[in-house]
Amino acid sequence: MTNIHLLGVPMEEGAGRRGCIMGPDAYRTAGLTEELAALGHPVTDLGDAARDTVDAIHTDHDHLKFLPEVAGWTRSLHRHAFDLAKQDVLPIYMGGDHALALGTVTGHVAAAAEIGRPQFVLWLDAHSDFNTPASSPSGNIHGMPMAFACGLDGFPDLLGKPLPAQLDPTKLCMLGLRSVDRGERELLQSSGVQAHDMRAIDEHGIVTLLRPFLDQVAQANGLLHVSLDVDFIEPDIAPAVGTTVPGGATFREAHLIMEMLHDSGLMTSLDLVELNPFLDERGRTARLMVDLTASLFGRRVLDRFTTSY
Repeated sequence: MTNIHLLGVPMEEGAGRRGCIMGPDAYRTAGLTEELAALGHPVTDLGDAARDTVDAIHTDHDHLKFLPEVAGWTRSLHRHAFDLAKQDVLPIYMGGDHALALGTVTGHVAAAAEIGRPQFVLWLDAHSDFNTPASSPSGNIHGMPMAFACGLDGFPDLLGKPLPAQLDPTKLCMLGLRSVDRGERELLQSSGVQAHDMRAIDEHGIVTLLRPFLDQVAQANGLLHVSLDVDFIEPDIAPAVGTTVPGGATFREAHLIMEMLHDSGLMTSLDLVELNPFLDERGRTARLMVDLTASLFGRRVLDRFTTSY
């Protein structure tokens, strides 16, 4: 039994398309609370986080979009994540675009450093989101959170203070990559991130790639933050995302990851990001993400009600 706290993040300023602001309510409408409660987990919905007010941010990179708004979200979410990490709860951050990880990941890294435990991150995404302001071709800040969390240079003062602790890039595992900018590819290769693209999944399979990382977390007595982007999944089955990239994880590959994470018992916090209900088809992407989350918290095939034929 896991004490789960849900926190909505109605944030869309980090993305290139509008609509992620509706994500938290879509998860609620799709029955996330009810599914988790049916598995025996106490669930508390904390409502939606509020963005801090930031008037202006100095930057040498004029192409960065919605910088004060993103900075406001980063400061608010860092504070929320830092506080939640100190409680005996498992927080789920319902996004909202992936720029929310600027605050959630750094908050959990800071809390882990304070208690002397290593923080690990599993990044399930078509994109590595490892751009810096200098390397980003678009200026969309949802493509930068992992570079920020790892302490790469060139970022404006998003947090309002120096990073309390940086994520060790060797404790970051990325699965499902298939759209990486040239500049961030070079940053990834020089950083020590465990980065696996879809070809690696095709050639070796999910288990071969994920199990060594989970073993690494367990052996280090680490904390594990999981960040699940809708575009990790094949867009034919998860269309409600503004950054679709063909060739994503299949239904079964995605569920296998969730099942392995549940079996490991290692996950301590979760992002659900980039759900854009404006682009969905009768809510099917929201329901799929809820199904995946239920698998992550222990639902098995034999737990699911199906119609007999």
